Amino acid sequence: MFRSSTKTDKQELWERYKKHKDLSAREGLIVEYVALVKYVAGRLAISLPPNVQQDDLVSCGIFGLVDAIEKFDLERNIKFETYAISRIRGAIWDGLRAMDWVPYSIRQKARELEQTYSKLEHQLGRSATDDEICEALNIDKHQFSQLLRETSFTSFVSLEDMWTSDKNGGNPIRVMDTVEDRNTPDPVSMVIFEERKRLLGEAIKKLPERERLVIALYYYEGLTLKEIGKVLEVSESRVSQMHTKAVLRLRGRLSRIKKKILD
Repeated sequence: MFRSSTKTDKQELWERYKKHKDLSAREGLIVEYVALVKYVAGRLAISLPPNVQQDDLVSCGIFGLVDAIEKFDLERNIKFETYAISRIRGAIWDGLRAMDWVPYSIRQKARELEQTYSKLEHQLGRSATDDEICEALNIDKHQFSQLLRETSFTSFVSLEDMWTSDKNGGNPIRVMDTVEDRNTPDPVSMVIFEERKRLLGEAIKKLPERERLVIALYYYEGLTLKEIGKVLEVSESRVSQMHTKAVLRLRGRLSRIKKKILD
């Protein structure tokens, strides 16, 4: 996915830095892996408002890359790219939280839109059309498009967000506190994970064809918005709208399933 110098050259840089603390080697490693930062920033851009510049994301991501280089253990049996991407993404999230990038009013609109999709599609037994959503919200097509643009970046999950562990909204916990320790395999968690994956797969299959294709190309094939636009012969903004609608439908369907389980 990322082209740079040979494996031998990079290994030499790693050894010079880790064994001898050669700062020029660290700079070399940053240059070697900066494409990772640009990749992660580009992938996150779909979930962010237009006022957030990709250069700002890259700047935040660089801190994550440097942190990853500092803490990476050459003796561990994992690829640096795998380790670094999570660090880079986390650094960008931290930067976004500091920017206070999602106003409360926008989150409220996103929740209302998600609930509308969930309720209407449950009643219809199928995917709701744009016209049906507009009628339910008592808005026109232009207002609906504006609403999708405003809420498109709320499909981004913060590790500081609060979830509740029962149907009455009690016992709130942070998303961060639900992240598993990968060094301690849990058979029960694996079963739950597989079931969630199955339910998500079924929900994706029920999406309208083009929205399902956007999800597949973005999350499974790793294409950018621009690349997906070329495949579908539509603009990047149109791809972003389809992605937003798909995420809202999925959230709505999965939230109904969760509610049935709690009830």
